[in-house]
Amino acid sequence: MDEEQRARRWFLAVWAIVTVVKVAIAARLPLFVDEAFYWQEGRHLAAAYSDLPGLTAWLTRLGTELGGHHVLAVRAPFLLIAALVPWWVARTAAPWFGPAIGWQAATLTVLMPLSATLGLLALPDVPMALATVLCADAGARLLRQVDAMSATELALGLMLGALSHYRFVGVIGVGLLALLWLPEGRKVLRDARVWVALAAGVIAWAPLLAWNLEYADAGLRFQLLDRHPWRFHGDGFRFLLVQAAMATPLLFCAMLVVCLRGVRGGAGAGTAWRYFALLGAVSTLGFFVLGFFADNERVSFHWPLPGYLALLVVVPLLLQEWTPAWRRATWSITALGTLSMMAYYLAVSLPGVRVESAGSKYYPENFAGWDRLAAEVRATRARMPEGTVLLADNFKTGAALGFALDDADIPVLDHPLNRKHGRAPQLQLWGLQHDGSREAPTLLVVGATDVKFSALLAHYQYLCGVVGPLPAPQGVNIDHGARRFLLFALPAVRKQGECITPVVANIDVPSAGERVGRRFAVGGWAVKDVVGVAKVEVLLDGRAVAETTQAGANDWLRTFLKGASRDPRMPVVQFRADVDAGDMPAGRHWLGLRVTGGDGSVETWAEQPLDIR
Repeated sequence: MDEEQRARRWFLAVWAIVTVVKVAIAARLPLFVDEAFYWQEGRHLAAAYSDLPGLTAWLTRLGTELGGHHVLAVRAPFLLIAALVPWWVARTAAPWFGPAIGWQAATLTVLMPLSATLGLLALPDVPMALATVLCADAGARLLRQVDAMSATELALGLMLGALSHYRFVGVIGVGLLALLWLPEGRKVLRDARVWVALAAGVIAWAPLLAWNLEYADAGLRFQLLDRHPWRFHGDGFRFLLVQAAMATPLLFCAMLVVCLRGVRGGAGAGTAWRYFALLGAVSTLGFFVLGFFADNERVSFHWPLPGYLALLVVVPLLLQEWTPAWRRATWSITALGTLSMMAYYLAVSLPGVRVESAGSKYYPENFAGWDRLAAEVRATRARMPEGTVLLADNFKTGAALGFALDDADIPVLDHPLNRKHGRAPQLQLWGLQHDGSREAPTLLVVGATDVKFSALLAHYQYLCGVVGPLPAPQGVNIDHGARRFLLFALPAVRKQGECITPVVANIDVPSAGERVGRRFAVGGWAVKDVVGVAKVEVLLDGRAVAETTQAGANDWLRTFLKGASRDPRMPVVQFRADVDAGDMPAGRHWLGLRVTGGDGSVETWAEQPLDIR
């Protein structure tokens, strides 16, 4: 009894602290671009969507209807669901292994980084996690005794999962394999009540299946074919390292031991142990194998979470066999992992920290800059004629800017990102995929950093073909240009003539983050279609410190730039300058460019950090 009370008190304390911290961070963390699109889907309610079933969008709509237009309101339903998951883990473990083990399993669920951060973002993984635990609990109870309550819980879990994500099909498959593996499980599957529950779960897929039937399987093709290369690549080997980091190393090892002992049916591994171990083992092994053939461009480290939730039910039982030192190390490292993840999200929510990370590979660009962009868009539209239409170049900008402006109907142009993320069919259904034609003044918002740098000129040239000649852009450099947008004030009537693209430039010397002396050389290149570049000034912390001179040809650019440059100087586009920073204090500074085109337009290029000795 003392052990149970102690375990319960620890859980309540840890759960309350983590929940409060998550709410505080979620209230100030800018929306991730996927969250913004789910908010946009919530403003266009439907039974299913091109990228997901309907539940995620419905939850964002519920949150904003009850809490108003705020990031915390968008995330509130997900925070509540995430807060419920550990309690259900405790409920799942207690009947089999005792209340103390149940509370310890719940505490591990709160502390493991992958599950600890659930709900911070409004993502489909949150309801899918709850659906997974419901199904795992129902399956375990059915192994003990088939009754109406357990069958109802199974039906509820299956329905919730079907409304959450396509990936839940994998959870269903793993559960069926686990039941078929065990003699007790095969007995369960012979009961009519279980099949009624399974039928209810199948019916819940009807909206998604109907959507795919109506729209030529666009969602299924994206999830199963378009986003995956389905050819072998070596990134799968990183799976174990990434998972060991995201679950924390000792806890990950404990889960592997639970898997091995459960599959082998070793000493102490009863029916319940084997059942939960099979759920976790088949899921984890399946994602490990899938990692060698599936999508390796987008985040997928969270995919094995459903299997881990099943394994956490048994892990505290295993930890009892470890020495006190190893147990303390496991709990401590797991807690440190969650502290690190919370610290990361807290850092991302702080503008000052985002600025400091600009210019590095850790810059969180999908969280950054939307409020600043919205302010610039409002100011620019106020200077344009009444009735000016807002147009974005891709779904990310359209959705995130839409949330910042509380406008869920910003049209967007055709863009590779729309197709890459499976959002193009949905935009077409909403009538928001724009062909570039116009009958009113239009403010075009272009995410320059949403395109691979080598393809940036080609993207500008594509825009010329879609909307016609581009006026001089208004640049919006956020966090020293780590996030960069261009605003084009397009007239109501499309002009004729050659299209002058924005500048594309690069600083080759010094490299980003390099340490330099008080006097140092700057070298690079700059191109601008049709009119070329008239002048390039070197900026240090936003102040002009030198004007460059011509430094010869750069034939390499002809192959690097995906679009053939029509700069009249091509390939003689290199520049150099000598900078005297004698009056600058030692430390970190920001090096940038101000480029004047042959047409008189002036653009401030993105900055990069350097360290002056």
